[in-house]
Amino acid sequence: MKSILGRKMGMTQVFAQDGTMYPVTVVEVLPNVVTQVKTEETDDYNAIQVGYEDKKENRCNKAELGIFKKAGVSPKYELAELKGDEMMNYAVGQSITCDIFAAGDVVDVTGVSKGKGFSGAIKRWHFTIGPKGHGSGYHRGAGSYATNGRYNRGVMKGKKAAGHHGNKTSTILNLTVISVDPANNAILIKGAIPGPKKSIVTIRSAVKAQRTKPVVKPLVNYTPVANEGGEEK
Repeated sequence: MKSILGRKMGMTQVFAQDGTMYPVTVVEVLPNVVTQVKTEETDDYNAIQVGYEDKKENRCNKAELGIFKKAGVSPKYELAELKGDEMMNYAVGQSITCDIFAAGDVVDVTGVSKGKGFSGAIKRWHFTIGPKGHGSGYHRGAGSYATNGRYNRGVMKGKKAAGHHGNKTSTILNLTVISVDPANNAILIKGAIPGPKKSIVTIRSAVKAQRTKPVVKPLVNYTPVANEGGEEK
């Protein structure tokens, strides 16, 4: 299994040479620098710790500086662990780049969903709204708990009700990589992924077996080409 950290930059659309349009999320994937290798002998599990995006030393506390100086790398804003047999081939100080994935790969993307504050049951759980006419005084309430959610000592654990909505770690499975651009440190993923713009996401190989590999058609290349006179077309 392969995985890498990136930053969600927003959505756009790209076109294939035959006119097919792909709605994509642009993920900026700067080189992930390995800061620590964890093994079963030392930590009881296998994983690598990577840092994402450089930051100034004066923005780090002493504990963070100790991690980076021990690894011999520049300070990073984000630290995360990546698991998988293929990831254990990297050593401390090496960089993992976006070209570990290719167009047509199927991936899972994990991020923290957008927070929507304290929300009612209608918005949070999509409960059916009450009647709006004929003198009804019930519109957006949670309804009767009765025997479906309450017992003599209180409310049953897990009862769907109003509360904190969003801001949870969520994973979207089986998304298709449309394009990988190592020159611009970018991966284009078909469809939407969790989280707001500029949030950190983890891209990994799909955990569910795929019957067929998606076919991604060649994209239109908008890079200007210079002709014999040196002018761009």
